[in-house]
Formats: sequence, C-alpha cells, structure tokens
Amino acid sequence: MLVTLDPLGLAPIFISLTAGMDAGQRRRIAARACLIALAILTFFGLGGQFLLDALGIGLPAFRIAGGLLLFYIAFEMTFELRAKRKQRTAVRGANQPDAEKHLAAFPLAIPLLAGPGAITATILLAGRVQGDLPNALGLAGVITLGVAICFGAFVAAERVSRLIGEMGNIVLTRLLGVILAALAIQFVIDGVVAALP
Repeated sequence: MLVTLDPLGLAPIFISLTAGMDAGQRRRIAARACLIALAILTFFGLGGQFLLDALGIGLPAFRIAGGLLLFYIAFEMTFELRAKRKQRTAVRGANQPDAEKHLAAFPLAIPLLAGPGAITATILLAGRVQGDLPNALGLAGVITLGVAICFGAFVAAERVSRLIGEMGNIVLTRLLGVILAALAIQFVIDGVVAALP
C-alpha cells in the first residue's frame, strides 16, 4: 500500500498545487484529500470482491490483471514516467475553476492518492482476507496507516522536499519502482498458481 500510495513522491506535487496557501489551508486540503482517499480505498477493500463477483471475474484473473497493471506503474516509476504523468494531471486539475475547493478531491484524492494502483492493491489484499475478521481489521489498519503517512507527508511537505532534494526524490522513486515491480510479479505468480487446477 505504501509503495502504491507513494507519499514522498506526492509531497513535491502537493507543494506545487498549494503554492501561495498558508499552513492552515494546506492542512485542511491535505486532511480532505486523505479522508476522501481513505473512503475510496475502504470501499474497494470491503466491496471489491462483491464487485468482482457481480461482474463474473475470478480473483485469480484479477490478481493477474492487477499484477500487470502494478508492473506498468512500477515501470513508469523506475523510468521516471509516472512523475511526469502525475505532474500533468495535477496541472490540469489546478487550472479548473474553483481549484481551491476541488483540489482535495481532484487531483489529490483521485487519481494521485486513490489511483488505479492503490485500488488494485487494495482489492488484491482484500482477496487474502477471505471473511476473516482479524485479517479484515488488519487490512483496514494498513489502509488507514498508509493514508495517515500520506497526510503526514503532505503536512511536512516543505521539510520533506528540502530534506530529500531532487536527487533523493529521483532515487527513492526508482527504488520503490523496483520493489513494486517485484510485488507485481508476485501477484501474477499467485494468480497463475490459483488458476491452475
């Protein structure tokens, strides 16, 4: 979850989107964006399997498809394509009318926080819960912790940006991309093994 949410990678974008705002405005926007993302990810964590069943999609197929999607995102992260795409998405959102009102929902909550990668990871992790209450609570805790770390990164965005610098951000994004690629391949392997008789 932490890799797909990418709080350190989003911190510089948050700074650029909230340029000229005071600390209170930034904190309110960060809180709204994180609450919206938490609601979306929780919905997919709780109802993702129901949605798959309603569409007639088996979890092994979704694991394989989700793994391929995560691999694509990992590829973008590793070769610095994801940051450029996120920046373009952020600029489009900032240029809309009433940008300050809608900034928390778009582009921060969707698609930068609760994007396809995070939603896919949530559904795949929810597939491992299999109706077990302690596991379900654990998943809810993981989602909440991931979003809380994003909130912390947004609040401390200026310090984080100065601390890691441009080179640190590039290195960290690429390292997380490699880790995500390995995780994606594992999802594909799990899906193939589960699909085999």
